[in-house]
Amino acid sequence: MTIPTTEALATAEAPKPTPAGRSVAARFASSFAMFRNGKSIAGLCILGFFVLVAVFGDLIAPYGPLEKDFTALRQAPSAAHLLGTTHMGEDVLSQLIYGTRGVLLVGFLAGIFATIIAVAIGVTAGYVSGFTSESLSALTNVFLVIPGLPLMIIVASQYDNPSLFLIAGVLALTGWAWGGRVLRAQTMSLRNRDFIQAAKANGESLFRIITVEMLPNLTAIIASSFVGTVTAAVLGLTTLAFIGVIPITNLNWGTILFWAQQNGAFPDFWWWYVPAGVCIALLGVALSLINFGIDEYVNPRLRSAGERARALRKRGIKPGASVTAVRTETTGPSTITDTTHTERAGATER
Repeated sequence: MTIPTTEALATAEAPKPTPAGRSVAARFASSFAMFRNGKSIAGLCILGFFVLVAVFGDLIAPYGPLEKDFTALRQAPSAAHLLGTTHMGEDVLSQLIYGTRGVLLVGFLAGIFATIIAVAIGVTAGYVSGFTSESLSALTNVFLVIPGLPLMIIVASQYDNPSLFLIAGVLALTGWAWGGRVLRAQTMSLRNRDFIQAAKANGESLFRIITVEMLPNLTAIIASSFVGTVTAAVLGLTTLAFIGVIPITNLNWGTILFWAQQNGAFPDFWWWYVPAGVCIALLGVALSLINFGIDEYVNPRLRSAGERARALRKRGIKPGASVTAVRTETTGPSTITDTTHTERAGATER
């Protein structure tokens, strides 16, 4: 049995080109329709909550992240400390709030850096041909097989106090290849379309063809790559902090777990490590929901199935359930009742 390649799968589900007469703003607005489904909205709401916590952390946090209360060491949640304290009397809630800023900053910086690299290399490799395309494709394949975590540990351990920008750069360097590979496949499926050939026949420059004609049709793929990279960066950052590679001065959720593990918080002092784990899980769920929503928009089969399910819910019908629709018509003195039974999808036909 022949296994379809990434290029073949991308070609089968490539987005339809936008009409040439539409403006660039209209194309981008149409592309961002992927955030209008329920999954994306739910994910964006959770992510927006964490963004607000990170931005207004100084106003929300009841204490400083390293402020100590030696009268309340390892204290369980109380009115004074809603999520308890650490072994040094530090407020866990305040550390969570301040740690959110570092997690989101590194995640979004790594996502932006990796997306820029993926778009530059992937789209170029997909549009051009010959030695340049093969060289960029080989470079992408090399970074695909490089073990990310060991490389991050080696690079981060070379600095006594690595900055958040350096950490984000290392995470981006190890996380751009998959997005570049997918973008190359999608670009190869678009470069022979009529509207691209028409742009080339009109003498448009390579830069304009890529930025104006191609990128609006690749917006959903780029957004999915960005969200996936942010998710991987958040997990990478918390992993590096938990194993002690990142110094304690870079406060984040992984640092909280590191100190909890080092000071024997497991399993008795649950308030020290459970909230940080819940925050990591919630942020991962939010990013996954956004990614699922984008996948539903990109994949025609998932999109049509989602539209049918939403249409059934609007009519008060549970998708996949057995339905009995009753229509009553009144004609003069008599009443005619037409009952139609719709059996569950996949049931055996009589």
